[in-house]
Amino acid sequence: MYLTEWYSQCIPGQATNPPASTVSSTSTAPNPVETTLPSSFTWSSSGILISPRVDSRNLSAWKDPSIVFYNGKYHVFASTAHDAGYNLVYLSFTDFNEADAAPFYYLDQTPIGSGYRAAPQVFLMAPQNKWYLIFQNGNAAYSTNSDISNPNGWTPPKNFYSGTPSIITNNIGSGFWVDMWVICDSSNCHLFSSDDNGHLYRSQTSVSNFPAGMSEPVIALQDSNSHNLFEASNVYKVGDGFLLVVECIGSNGHRYFRSWSGASLSGSWTPLAASQTNPFAGSANVAFSGTPWTMDISHGEVVRTNVDQTMSISACGMRYLYQGVSPTASGSYNSLPWRLALLTQTSPC
Repeated sequence: MYLTEWYSQCIPGQATNPPASTVSSTSTAPNPVETTLPSSFTWSSSGILISPRVDSRNLSAWKDPSIVFYNGKYHVFASTAHDAGYNLVYLSFTDFNEADAAPFYYLDQTPIGSGYRAAPQVFLMAPQNKWYLIFQNGNAAYSTNSDISNPNGWTPPKNFYSGTPSIITNNIGSGFWVDMWVICDSSNCHLFSSDDNGHLYRSQTSVSNFPAGMSEPVIALQDSNSHNLFEASNVYKVGDGFLLVVECIGSNGHRYFRSWSGASLSGSWTPLAASQTNPFAGSANVAFSGTPWTMDISHGEVVRTNVDQTMSISACGMRYLYQGVSPTASGSYNSLPWRLALLTQTSPC
């Protein structure tokens, strides 16, 4: 069993791939928009859909996915992981059943460059008509592109901050500053991040000034038990409110997601499906066909068809691309064979 309290998101520094699974439906038609969040969720999971390619890099995992559906294709950005360190990969495809054989591009071969880059988030900043790739590089970083389908179009990374903000340094303990997430309302763009030590941070700048001028972070949510508020936050707009999802470590050592609702991005958060027995997504509410290939429902994203900076989704018919790992896997965190699979919401709308 691996040590789940280890840094789970990419410490700077040849898995055998099982057969890829299939998904029963590849329809991209959006579901009717549901603006009321339920108090509980259920999901079905595919088997493994995306694995690292077997090549000279000898990667252990492709993980931490970000996904949008745009111009008839799914666009996926993910971390590449092995003991030697982390970087990023991009792939695109029209059908999840073809994802594991889709063309792919290692982004260290682009202007994004080599070195520590991990945990990407992609979105279109509509006022600028420009794609942003947000990621961690020891700081909170971003790269831009006019064409999401052109890997070589990404600019060299720039940082939101000159260094680690003092509030994070003062609260991080033995954790790590990880998992940056940007979402914008009509006035401001908000940057959320975690520290693996029970704190969710938020900072902001105006939409007109983004990405410049990011404020000093504040603590948006905290828990004295770091496992209850660990990392990999997602924040989405649902109707007139917002959904917050954060990855946690269960009492059994496996990963799951808690969720909260809020009326504003800068306000308070109310627990929604927020326990190990009633999670947003976890082994308690995810059904598999046959023996579950993973007990961990870890870092992922809702499949977004609205690709802009508002992160708007429907509470009905969600699909969630996530990372999982075999329950029998062992070794250092960075060598674990994380694979990507798809959750489909089965709870009634």
